[in-house]
Amino acid sequence: MKKDPLSNADISPDDIDMFRRSINGARIFKQDTHRFANKPKISQAKLFAQQKKQHQAEFFFSDEYVPDIDTNGTVNYVREGEDRFLAKQLRRGDFIPDLTLDLHGLNKELAKDELAGLIHECKKKHYYCACIIHGIGGHILRHKVPQYLVQHPDVIAIHQAPLEYGGKGAVLILINLPQSDEFRR
Repeated sequence: MKKDPLSNADISPDDIDMFRRSINGARIFKQDTHRFANKPKISQAKLFAQQKKQHQAEFFFSDEYVPDIDTNGTVNYVREGEDRFLAKQLRRGDFIPDLTLDLHGLNKELAKDELAGLIHECKKKHYYCACIIHGIGGHILRHKVPQYLVQHPDVIAIHQAPLEYGGKGAVLILINLPQSDEFRR
């Protein structure tokens, strides 16, 4: 014989009366969450902007291109034509990152989008140095992040971060910022 799950012999009639008195005067509230049956339509401008961002990220960050940098040891890269001393300055911690991006838990495709967004934000806000925390884990992002970054034309230097910014689990990057008229003197 099945027992009714809603009836409980452990609750006394006095407890039920006390419960009813305690909720006396309570009113039912209206659910204010609206659930859409279909996804809202994206405007053409937003769709174009998303496609452009995705296209730029795919163009700059190819999985097929493997640059000649050592990702097993200390990551160290300076774009051709730039001062080689920048790598030493990054290693010593002379540059303080203005932005930090944590890629923990992301796959390669999401990491590409986040890297493109970080570089875009650095250029927009005129941030020269950024820190990217890729973690150590399975070594996938540890190897791929520097390989993606050297493909971007606005990244001028990369170096493994000093310990205070993440050590082997992070890199510092320098971004090529457009020179404004006030800095060209």
